[in-house]
Order: sequence, then structure tokens, then C-alpha cells
Amino acid sequence: MTFIVCFLWIFGGLVAAALFSRIAYVVTREITYAPWLDLIVSLFTWIPWAAGAWMAGWMGVGAALLAQWIFLNAFCVLDRLVRGKPGPTLSCAHAKKLGWVRNEIALLLTTPAVVVFFLVRGAEILFYPPMAWMAKMPPYKTREWINLSRHKFDGLVGHDLVWCWYCDWMTGVWALGSEMLRNVESFWCPIRFCDGCKNRNVETDFPDVRKWCAAQGTMEDAVKTWEKHYGSRDTHSWWDHPERKRDLPEA
Repeated sequence: MTFIVCFLWIFGGLVAAALFSRIAYVVTREITYAPWLDLIVSLFTWIPWAAGAWMAGWMGVGAALLAQWIFLNAFCVLDRLVRGKPGPTLSCAHAKKLGWVRNEIALLLTTPAVVVFFLVRGAEILFYPPMAWMAKMPPYKTREWINLSRHKFDGLVGHDLVWCWYCDWMTGVWALGSEMLRNVESFWCPIRFCDGCKNRNVETDFPDVRKWCAAQGTMEDAVKTWEKHYGSRDTHSWWDHPERKRDLPEA
């Protein structure tokens, strides 16, 4: 009985969150940008887990997961019926390749990662701004990184729409975190790794690694490298940051 009551409360909460999100979107597009977007994502992800745990411990968490799964699929079916367009969809292509069950399970296994993304988001909000001010690193306009826009894509409905919403938020959070880490790493630790394979693997996220001090160098080399890139600057951005390119003299 406790499980059913918990399930009904959380399912009702998800319906209420959906109605609130829709009304808020009509009133203002600000909910498609952080920090309001963080709240909307929370309403459909970790808040139901926390509510379930508060109501009935692990049983409540299980009820929350079931409520989320049923709500998700009900929304996808209704959205497809109301706005659905004929023709192929990404979810159909994925199911054809992997099978519906395998694809559905694989997608669901990505959802616990939302905890990691919110930890990253918390660090972006709480820790980077004061650290950037102390170390004179560049600030960022969060809304330029964390926002929703894929819902404008023609034909994106049902499962495709829901998962693209999640990825839209998640990729922005991760990209902004990586951008902030580029400043941290290049400023405090501009020394290449001794493992050449690791240097190649991190180049995508830390492109400055190609210019960092060689692993076979000395601390004197590291200091010279650091002074070359920061000695005469007021803002301590990573070395290929767009602001540095703006500072270059015109040819």
C-alpha cells in the first residue's frame, strides 16, 4: 500500500511539473535557459527520487523510478498522437538497429548519470565564479552554454524529443565544465604528461596540451612556459580562448 501511495503522489507530481513547465514556457522563454532550466530538469529527474526516499526509503525510490518510466512513455505516446508526423524517427532507427528492449534499457541506463551532471553543475555555480575572480580567470554567460533549443527541430516528437531535451541540457553542462577546466589546467599545471597516449587522448578537451611544457623539461622550463602565456595578461584564460584571438593585432 505504501508503494502505491508513493507511486501515485510522484506520478501526480510529474504531471503537475509537466503542466507547470508548459504554462511557464508560454509565459516566458527564460525557462529554456539556466538557471531556470536546471530547476525544470530537476523536477523530472532527481527530485522524484528524493521525494520517494523521503516518503518511503528505498521502496519510495523504486516507486519514483516506476512513476518516471510510466510517465515518460505516456508522455511520448500522447505527444506522438497530438503532434506526431509521418515518416521515420530516430527512435525507430535505433530500435531497428538494437531492438526496442535493448535500446530502451540502454537509454534508461544513462539517466543515473544525471547525478554526476548536477554535481558538475553545482561546481559551476558555487565554486568556479569565486575561484575565477580570485585567479582572474574569464567569467561565462551560463545561458550561452546551458539552454534548450532542439524542440524547435521539425519532426522531433515523442521519445526523440524527450531524450534530445535531456541531451540538450547535459551537453551544455558538460561543455561548460570542460571550458572552465581548460582555464584551471592551463593556468596551474601547464606540463605535458609523460604518457604520450594520454596527451593524445586529452587533446580534444585540453587543446593547450600541445603547447604545455614538455614532460622531459625542467621546472625552469615550466615557469618560462607559464610566463610566456600569462606574464603580461590581466585575464588568465586558457591559451586558445577566443578572447586571446581578439587581442591579436590585425594583419
